Amino acid sequence: MSTATAPSHRPLPTATTAPAPRRALDWRVRFALLSLVWGFSFLLIKVGTHAFAPFQVTFGRLLFGTAVLAVAMAVRRAGPPRGARTWGHLAVAAFFLNALPFSLFAYAELTIPSTLAGICNATSPLWGMALSLVALSEDRPTRRRVAGLGIGFLGVLTVLGAWQGFSGLDVTGTAMALLASLSYPVGWIYVRRTLAGRGESHLSLTGAQLFLATLQLAVVTPLFTTWPASFPVVPLLAVVALGALGTGFAVLLQYGIVAEVGPTTGQMVTYFIPVIATAAGVTLLDEALTWNTPVGALIVLAGAALTQSRPRRSPAGQP
Repeated sequence: MSTATAPSHRPLPTATTAPAPRRALDWRVRFALLSLVWGFSFLLIKVGTHAFAPFQVTFGRLLFGTAVLAVAMAVRRAGPPRGARTWGHLAVAAFFLNALPFSLFAYAELTIPSTLAGICNATSPLWGMALSLVALSEDRPTRRRVAGLGIGFLGVLTVLGAWQGFSGLDVTGTAMALLASLSYPVGWIYVRRTLAGRGESHLSLTGAQLFLATLQLAVVTPLFTTWPASFPVVPLLAVVALGALGTGFAVLLQYGIVAEVGPTTGQMVTYFIPVIATAAGVTLLDEALTWNTPVGALIVLAGAALTQSRPRRSPAGQP
């Protein structure tokens, strides 16, 4: 689905770091719940597109996700961000982090399995590492991270069955899913350059971001789709769950986890998402699974983990 967790839902970085409140539920349980919610998102997208156009699925997802965050903002009395410049930057972030990738994944799943979409999502750290080497001067490459990049893309080729000439692969749908994964690090590099260090809360900035993404889809959707002839219960519930749980509630869960145990542990959720997405697609949607899909996914995750590694810092006073 970006912090370097599931990029599709990561909160915006700010300077505000309030102490984490005590939680009734252990963070490990919440971590597992977050992994499940984001892992099942790809199944929910697939079910939603059975009855609704991809733009409609994305609009519904953003609408219900924004509603959840709006309620949370009201409860916590978090006001909206101030300043036209901030809202302008948030509009760009909303496009690259929400409107564009959510729509691309929805269109991709018209022709590719949800399992493949979930694995493509796991390539986001690889794209992010490649882009950061060019765009972020402070993000220096190391041998381990460069090796991780190479291993990760080898895993992508394994998932896609490159030795078979990509036989049976829908090139357009797969390209859309990979572009969606690329969109996340593009958005986060932009966020780091324009919005990092602001005084507003994570909740305020992310709520505004989702609101702007919803407005963007509200403009685009009527131009490219017609009003649905019917609203079947199962696809409708899938869209509601995708927005309320997979977008809104999941962001709130992630806030608490990152505040309690830090972003390094919080980002590990990225590596569970494709596993859950694959299990859900195979067991609940009867999607086919060949040996190269799980093997390639493990290679992708290994490479992604290496790209996120950082050299250990020496104790103070030591070289």
